[in-house]
Amino acid sequence: MSDAITLTDVTKRFPGVVANDAVSLSVESGSVHALLGENGAGKTTLMNVLYGLYDADEGTIEIDGAAREFDSPRDAIDAGIGMIHQHFMLVDTMTVAENVVLGDEPTTWFGLRTDAEAAREAVRDLSERYGFDVNPDARVEDISVGEKQRVEILKALYRGADTLVLDEPTAVLTPQEVEDLFAVFEELTAEGKTVLFITHKLGEAMAVADDITVLRDGVNVGTVDATDTTREDLAERMVGRDVLFEVEKSEATPGAVSLAADGVTVTDADGVARVNDVDFELREGEILGIAGVDGNGQAELVEAITGLREPDAGTVTLHDEDVTTASRRDHIDAGLAYIPEDRHARGLVMDFDLVENGILGAQHGPPYASRGVLDWRTARDHAEDIVDTYDVRPADADADAASFSGGNQQKFIVGRELERDPSVVVATHPTRGVDVGATEFIHDELLDRRASGDAVLLVSSKLDEVRSLSDRLAVMYEGEFVAVVEPETVTEEELGLLMAGEYPEGFDE
Repeated sequence: MSDAITLTDVTKRFPGVVANDAVSLSVESGSVHALLGENGAGKTTLMNVLYGLYDADEGTIEIDGAAREFDSPRDAIDAGIGMIHQHFMLVDTMTVAENVVLGDEPTTWFGLRTDAEAAREAVRDLSERYGFDVNPDARVEDISVGEKQRVEILKALYRGADTLVLDEPTAVLTPQEVEDLFAVFEELTAEGKTVLFITHKLGEAMAVADDITVLRDGVNVGTVDATDTTREDLAERMVGRDVLFEVEKSEATPGAVSLAADGVTVTDADGVARVNDVDFELREGEILGIAGVDGNGQAELVEAITGLREPDAGTVTLHDEDVTTASRRDHIDAGLAYIPEDRHARGLVMDFDLVENGILGAQHGPPYASRGVLDWRTARDHAEDIVDTYDVRPADADADAASFSGGNQQKFIVGRELERDPSVVVATHPTRGVDVGATEFIHDELLDRRASGDAVLLVSSKLDEVRSLSDRLAVMYEGEFVAVVEPETVTEEELGLLMAGEYPEGFDE
């Protein structure tokens, strides 16, 4: 079978950084090809070159055996390349059909009016052809994340894409939505389409790809058949060393209660209880995990215990002090660090550089300010220490947060929060969007906090993560803790039932 995409010796440089260093890559027509690598390995840059967003400094591009030069994404689209970015590019207030045809609308009345019915029909036809379940009349703001992603794919298909490039397509999807997406891949390749997707997740690459190409530090370190490799081999190619997949931790020795919730209830704007009468105690030297399907009250509970919102009922205590109505700054001053679920909305100011982002929440006092005057030298030293210790790439503290990949943004946030030397760490999805090497490092850091006597509350949708790190594991369903289980003894099947609100045989309600 012929190659849909051939990149030869593609090099892309930015000031002080070689993002892609003579990268060659071939993608077979009708296949699923994974581009695997650490955060900052050059994966997205390479695909942005293919899509015409960046000009290559050196190298060539061939599409279906013909040499092409792309000056813009329009050129790439015309050549049959469609790209679905990690952060969707949709207009929330418009319908699905309007988004799909935007900029290429079918018209009537001699081209003077958009043919709305033709647009809906085109979306219906594409949805049926590829097995999508998308309502063309639904407003984008009212549909799920997984449906939004399918709308982006439909946009590319509507414009005639033969090769679809997806950048970290599973980063914001639930496990069920990931399965649905992989089913879409099968439908696409069955129709002769080619799928090239960027990921740092070994399991996903091995499960769905035909071939896997690994980038490390901007260099192609090899392409392998997905059926003829192991996660250990892929991990070593990614990070250049052996990676420990099994978490090793010592026996917990819990101390005094550091953080507690008593009857905490949080209601939404419609008066619905998102958190309903939750109690827990988190002790020094332990990790308490919270597992559950996203949307079952975890986010609202975290907001209530970190000072981001005041609960409607109940109390929150931090080191025996009532902090139920205390501000977020008061929580920081009392030693509570918070790794947020949404790094863009809660973790960073995207237009600020890393120096400025590094002191967020601590900019009002020592060591970064005195009498209202900021000490920028100290702030810079702090940011550079985080960049170095947590391997944030590129190593440029003066760069805006928006210029970093999602995984490197996450590493910086984790570094900033842990470097506050907190006594309590609330970590929500701390390894979301980071590669296997960074995940190992972050896990080690959380276990180090535990070993030093700090208390860690871990909220994660990754069952292997909460099971391996937690000393106790609470399962949350519809705003309540339905069970607190021992991570070492509970099975994945039992956890799945509990997360769905069902009690396995032998569990007490």
